[in-house]
Amino acid sequence: MASGVTGCTSISYYAQSLEGHVQIMAARRNVGKLINDPSTPKPLRAKLTSASAIRRFATDDLALPDNSSYHSYVDIGRDAVTYAVFAAPQFSLAPVTWCFPVFGCVPYRGYFSRKSAAESAAELQRQGLDVYVSGVTAYSTLGWSSDPLLSTMLRQDDTYLASLVFHELAHQKIYVNGDSAFNEAFAVAVETTGVRKWLRATGNRAGLRRYETNRKRSADFLGLISKTRDELRQVYGSPRNPQQMAAAKAATIDRLRMRYRQLRDKRWAGYRGYDAWFDAPINNAKLAATAVYGEQVPAFLRLFDLCSGDYPRFYASVRRIADLHNRAEALKAAATCD
Repeated sequence: MASGVTGCTSISYYAQSLEGHVQIMAARRNVGKLINDPSTPKPLRAKLTSASAIRRFATDDLALPDNSSYHSYVDIGRDAVTYAVFAAPQFSLAPVTWCFPVFGCVPYRGYFSRKSAAESAAELQRQGLDVYVSGVTAYSTLGWSSDPLLSTMLRQDDTYLASLVFHELAHQKIYVNGDSAFNEAFAVAVETTGVRKWLRATGNRAGLRRYETNRKRSADFLGLISKTRDELRQVYGSPRNPQQMAAAKAATIDRLRMRYRQLRDKRWAGYRGYDAWFDAPINNAKLAATAVYGEQVPAFLRLFDLCSGDYPRFYASVRRIADLHNRAEALKAAATCD
């Protein structure tokens, strides 16, 4: 992996990535054997049983890859499997990108160590960049290895687990090097439609109502972020001096927090699930990271409807669009599935 890479920093980065991944791969345990093992704790056995059913559903009903991924399990013993470091200039919403073999250019660097992520973030801050560090519960090797279920994936309910499995398998289905916004939005669309289909198939009406409520809140949240990004673009494109621009930036972020409080207390009837996000520092890197996962999702969901909810047709349509240089515009303008 480090072949052709120059510089000690780059080599050390690849080394920690390879070491962290290899450690996880070496710790894999077969899910079927764990389920049948009497010594497996009952809560874990129940989770793994659900995971097995979700994995079968992904292949049988969502036409996602039928391979050895998510047929093994690893208890990683921490809250996040990796830590993603995002960065952006002080007065720009364009994220810094890094390029890697296999995955292409992406707007983050991933670390298996919280300490390494913090050190990288500190170095980027010394360069004058806005920085955001986020814990990650799952990642995909795009089918290059047999991705396991991780203990971080099992810490919430089965709906959360299904969303992660569908999302990560979607990356194995279609992935465009160097276009994280396209890749993530596609995976979120597969995740969203897949979870809805799974909840209906399992007769979990209460779970479906909760999921739809959460999706509406997520759409409201992304709407707030989009409005703030639009306002910041105007600020950064103005002829202000750096001091004036910094003040306008801070005022814009203050308005974002105010709008959130109004949304939370009125439309959401006091739901506080996003409080931690807004209570923590907000900067260009954090706003850019959030946009990567959300901006193109409505266009993918519209395309899915144009394909009548037929997953093979949907994937074929996405592949055709993925081959275009202007794929974002083509996706937005798509009028038919075929």
